[in-house]
Amino acid sequence: MNPHLIYPRPGDKATVYLKNVITNPAIQVGDFTMYHDFRNDPRAFQENNVLYHYPVNGDRLVMGKFCSIACGAVFPLSPAPTTPWGSLSTYPSPIFFTEWGLDGSRVTEAWDNKGDIVLGNDVWVGYEAVILSGVTIGDGAIIGARALVTQDVPPYTIVGGVPARPIRQRFPHETIAALQALRWWDWPVETIQRHLPAIQQGRLSDLPPIP
Repeated sequence: MNPHLIYPRPGDKATVYLKNVITNPAIQVGDFTMYHDFRNDPRAFQENNVLYHYPVNGDRLVMGKFCSIACGAVFPLSPAPTTPWGSLSTYPSPIFFTEWGLDGSRVTEAWDNKGDIVLGNDVWVGYEAVILSGVTIGDGAIIGARALVTQDVPPYTIVGGVPARPIRQRFPHETIAALQALRWWDWPVETIQRHLPAIQQGRLSDLPPIP
């Protein structure tokens, strides 16, 4: 297990470890988080999938470790350039401040800035899902294909639909609490590798005790 690879699977140029192709400091990605794209170059994730990311906002996209991002999932960090809901017009006048003689320092008034998008660890994001700005996804959550996520998602919860709604929890509360306490994704790589069979087969009792 080498977190420094770009292409983790030999001969597969559609799958990358995202951390090793991101250059924008406002996008933070943990080790082993992967993105698969069968339509575009997956190395262009920050250009193709992180939308409306205006530096003037100072917002971020943060992903934990061991997340799996399917083709076409997008992360709009601000709404499309349109005036806030309270405006009497949908026209984004502030972004044309030169033409309209407006104060250029107030360009962010053209949209509602909701803040960072944060994904925990071991999150699975389905095909063409959309996760809006200001949303936090808990550890181990699953986002269904083409879901529109407008609200926070609790850890180890499956959501789907437009807008996304909870479908069910993946495990009983006791198991979720134990997994969050174990934080296996923070273990040394060798330890994770040694316990992969137990992780994959759901044998919680075979994992090391909680420190």
